[in-house]
Amino acid sequence: MVVWPSVARYTLGKLLGQLFAIQIGFYIFTLGNLIALAAIPAGLLLYFWRAGTGLCYRLTDRRVMEMRFGRVRSSISLDDFDSIRVEQGRSQVWYQAGDLVFLNGDKEVFRLESVCHPESFRHTCLKSRVARASVKQVLDREAATV
Repeated sequence: MVVWPSVARYTLGKLLGQLFAIQIGFYIFTLGNLIALAAIPAGLLLYFWRAGTGLCYRLTDRRVMEMRFGRVRSSISLDDFDSIRVEQGRSQVWYQAGDLVFLNGDKEVFRLESVCHPESFRHTCLKSRVARASVKQVLDREAATV
């Protein structure tokens, strides 16, 4: 599974996210929505900048990786964490993004910044971790009986 970081990862994106979240007004005519309309060119620039960086997050059956142009920048094995926490800053709320913090006990061991729809990716990572542990347990039991 591959996900791409939100534009909330960048300074301009964070600023725009905070402005877009302003709820002064009524119905759909809020100040934030009007700013969003005016900021369409900046949003397009951010979107294509994000695509041009080649940054993505990839989940395999063995690890979670942060990749840039197909090369692994950092990764964590599915065996090296026991929980994942979602941290959502004020600037990420409008984008429905958040940081995934991988924990081993109470210690942070890995972080993915500004993941789009972080709860979905979090659940998928945890399910993959459980599946890997189950397969590993069966293989270890098989090896012990031989």
